[in-house]
Amino acid sequence: MTPEGGVVIGFSDHFECLRLDRANRHGLVAGATGTGKTVTLQVIAQGLSDAGVPVFAADVKGDLSGIGMIGQPNEKMLARAATMGLELKPAAAPVIFWDLFGEQGHPIRATVSEMGPLLISRMLELNDVQEGAMNVVFRAADDEGLLLVDLKDLQAVLTYASEHSAELGAKYGGVAPATVATIQRKLLVLENQGGTNLFGEPALSLSDLMRTDTSGRGYVNVLAADKLINSPRLYATFLLWLLSELFEELPEVGDPEKPRLAFFFDEAHLLFRDAPKPLIEKVEQVVRLIRSKGVGIYFVTQNPADIPETVLGQLGNRIQHALRAYTPAEQKGLKAASGSFRPNPAFDTAETIQGLGVGEALVSVLDEKGAPTVVQKTLVRPPASRLGPMLPAERAAITAASPVGGLYNQAKDRESAYEMLHARADKAQAEVQARAAEAAPAQAQTREARAPAARAAPRSQRQGMAEAFAKSLLRTIGSQVGRELIRGALGSLRRR
Repeated sequence: MTPEGGVVIGFSDHFECLRLDRANRHGLVAGATGTGKTVTLQVIAQGLSDAGVPVFAADVKGDLSGIGMIGQPNEKMLARAATMGLELKPAAAPVIFWDLFGEQGHPIRATVSEMGPLLISRMLELNDVQEGAMNVVFRAADDEGLLLVDLKDLQAVLTYASEHSAELGAKYGGVAPATVATIQRKLLVLENQGGTNLFGEPALSLSDLMRTDTSGRGYVNVLAADKLINSPRLYATFLLWLLSELFEELPEVGDPEKPRLAFFFDEAHLLFRDAPKPLIEKVEQVVRLIRSKGVGIYFVTQNPADIPETVLGQLGNRIQHALRAYTPAEQKGLKAASGSFRPNPAFDTAETIQGLGVGEALVSVLDEKGAPTVVQKTLVRPPASRLGPMLPAERAAITAASPVGGLYNQAKDRESAYEMLHARADKAQAEVQARAAEAAPAQAQTREARAPAARAAPRSQRQGMAEAFAKSLLRTIGSQVGRELIRGALGSLRRR
């Protein structure tokens, strides 16, 4: 911290600071690979943590985990700090590690119902027809009280929809069995990519991402994403779901003195790549409105051109590391990057971006009036925590002492759609068999009166009647309704 207040990003001819009361106005950290984006993210995340702001950040390369260990500055780092007139005090931030696969941190899960049809369709890369069928399936499950927790629940309800396509079609619109089969095959691919780990219970409670330690520092929630990034659609959809949950659940607070949570979205281009226009519009809506919930979103990407203009325009705090502009696409990105800053008459922005060294950046933040400052060429300050990843043993020790230890490690499988459908079918079968047994004496007398060749028919008829009764029972599950379900901006289920 400095007399100017806020989070110190670095030094130009003065300290460049991110104001806490403007940190919920979102931001962008951009630059080519190897230019220092991760270090900048680490500096900002630890500064926010020190100010009492919880942070959530995806760790794509594994380097960010060092934020939880006390730094060991080398001579170069100490010299840079001295050049800035900054005293470098080694310190670690309080950290909670998360991992969808449960290998490098606490498992993090969501239910299928909470994820919703829009995001799951995006994850599965469904076309318009298949997405429409998915919406019908979710609506039917909601109306019939079938809770969708994990992927086997979704598979069970899809099978139910295929077998009862005529009934569902009359009520909600056509659901072709061939379309359902295609969705089921794509679900199998998702399972093979590790999607099974994401869906289930206990589901993540947002309050566990918004913790502070006993000294008032915000926890830095680090999502291990080095393996997850190999399934980019799963990675992007999960983080988008998390944003939508924050948007739906948090109350309005306006512009607080400091954010309630800062959310860093690394490899942000994956969110928008091949995204349909309706989804981008939903993302724009969430980004525009979530700041009033006290949440600041920071997109981390190689090039500002990776982010749609409608979203880019919402990002008030900007840090631009070096870009190279050899190809037409790179030149377009350079133009977008330089044009997004408030010009500084002392230098040409586009030329300066290309000439930045490692650990240098152009910085423009929002001032006390919410206006962007004149862009400044800035030396990014060295972090107080460790540069580079934690050792596995260090990570394991921190996870073992975590404040959420024991809350998520053991998966639970309560009764949901899969179990309900199977249990009711079994019950129907048992009831038919019991009635058949009660009627056996009368049926025996009837059989004696019939020709021997016809005696086998009643058994076959009873079997057919049992199957028909079971299917009829499944069709009437809708009479078991009792729970009101509300879906939010991105189709995810709001917990009540």
